[in-house]
Amino acid sequence: MIRNLQQRRHFILSASIGLVVGLCAPTAFAQAAAKAGAAGRAPVILVLGDSLSAEYGLARGTGWVALLEKQLAQDKLAATVVNASVSGETTSGGRSRLAALLAQHKPTHVVIELGGNDALRGLPLKNTEENLTWMTQTAQKAGAKVLLVGMQVPPNYGTDYANKFAGLFTSVAQTHKTAVVPFFLKGVADGPDPTRLFQPDRIHPRAEAHPQMLANVWPELKKLLR
Repeated sequence: MIRNLQQRRHFILSASIGLVVGLCAPTAFAQAAAKAGAAGRAPVILVLGDSLSAEYGLARGTGWVALLEKQLAQDKLAATVVNASVSGETTSGGRSRLAALLAQHKPTHVVIELGGNDALRGLPLKNTEENLTWMTQTAQKAGAKVLLVGMQVPPNYGTDYANKFAGLFTSVAQTHKTAVVPFFLKGVADGPDPTRLFQPDRIHPRAEAHPQMLANVWPELKKLLR
């Protein structure tokens, strides 16, 4: 069951037209389920994200997190997905909420999809990196496997800033030996006609884009579930 928590402010990430913004064998998932059962409970996947994961502007049940639940069911893995995503969330906001979420839900896996709003607000890259690091380490200490979901910003932010921002996610993941999706919107925001897959605000992906967003996350997440 997906539990959508609070959904508040609009996530706004400047997006120009040129925004740079698999199935696993059933037997593998059966083995994963068996391991989880042996540990006494099924996997619990906590998704800590912003509006891209909070179904902003979408009908409930059509976002990538909802599609993730369907993917898990299709592969016969009895996992619970807790969607703790909040529109407008920054890495600082996620950091402030994580400890309580870990204590409440005791997740076996934590997906961190945050950072876009940090860039929008012009927050120092050092702060974003420190927050991602803290959240990764805290989730790992709680016994959860972590997946970082990366984001990119358009070139008008400046080439140096854009490159450093994009590299943060991989850098933190490599340092702390965790999984990473380098670019959450690959195949959505970098196509020949990216506006086709965005809502009228040209900021938030349409429902049609969310299967691709899940496709970007799923290969790395399913490795962690084995």
